[in-house]
Amino acid sequence: MLHPRFIAAAALLIGCTASPATQQKQPRVAAESHRVDISGMKMYYEVSGTGDPIIVLHGSFMSIPQMGEIIPRLAETHKVYALELQGHGRTTDIDRPITYPNLADDVAAFMDSVGLTKADVFGYSLGAVAGLQLAIRHPEKVNKLVAAAGVYDFSGWQPEFRALIPQLTVEFFINTPLAAEYRKLAPDTSGFPELARKLIAVEKAPLALEQDVRQLKSPVLIITGDADGVTLEHSVAFFKLLGGGVMGDMGKPLPASRLAVLPATSHTAVITQTDLLIAFIEPFLKGETPKGFQDTTRTAGDTSRPSIVTR
Repeated sequence: MLHPRFIAAAALLIGCTASPATQQKQPRVAAESHRVDISGMKMYYEVSGTGDPIIVLHGSFMSIPQMGEIIPRLAETHKVYALELQGHGRTTDIDRPITYPNLADDVAAFMDSVGLTKADVFGYSLGAVAGLQLAIRHPEKVNKLVAAAGVYDFSGWQPEFRALIPQLTVEFFINTPLAAEYRKLAPDTSGFPELARKLIAVEKAPLALEQDVRQLKSPVLIITGDADGVTLEHSVAFFKLLGGGVMGDMGKPLPASRLAVLPATSHTAVITQTDLLIAFIEPFLKGETPKGFQDTTRTAGDTSRPSIVTR
């Protein structure tokens, strides 16, 4: 039998439940609530803010409120479409496995339904991988992707977590706070065991997207914690697959994709670091880059020669 400490760790990593009470409160931009028929389910979503559109995708077992302050902060400069995925929050479940391709296709269908031709995407944990699959399967719909605390390959999870996955069962999650949070919003309050079963199956399913990542056209901002459930080596490898890891100040354009590592930050703490997240996300979406001594004009993707600054 697994030690309770390991059960709790698995529940946190898969559940990714961040308490909004731990986050700095900001004045909230008013959100409009909607439901739309997608793939046989009633998908719940909220729209807030004005500006360029961005879709927000939550982590496993989570809902829009559990994403905390990142949604209202993004809504200060963007029109935010925050979705609740299959079986999560106020979205109904259907007789279908939860898989990353299914979730990605649901988001694509949602975009068609609401008339979104193309949008930026922010995804956290489960939502990060779903967003990655959206960029792979529907590249014409994704402008830029922000992937926070997600992997492109099963091997990217920390060894301790990978060792736990084969031992996970629905019973491990029944008496956790995840179940109580689920019942607050779910259309069917008895549906938690089925959701847990499907999400455990997601963790146990093969995941190997390296070749697809190599072919990505959408720029990606990879965000990870330095104490994440994702290994640092995996995040660096992810970045290098997208052309990252080059030396700047050499007159060559920087890669369009970026990597950000949050200090002293665990997997579940990634989504609570709102100020840091915004500080990384906004310049990425705008295409802004910090200026070095060798370059006072260049932005990401700019092929012009650098201007030398002397003193």
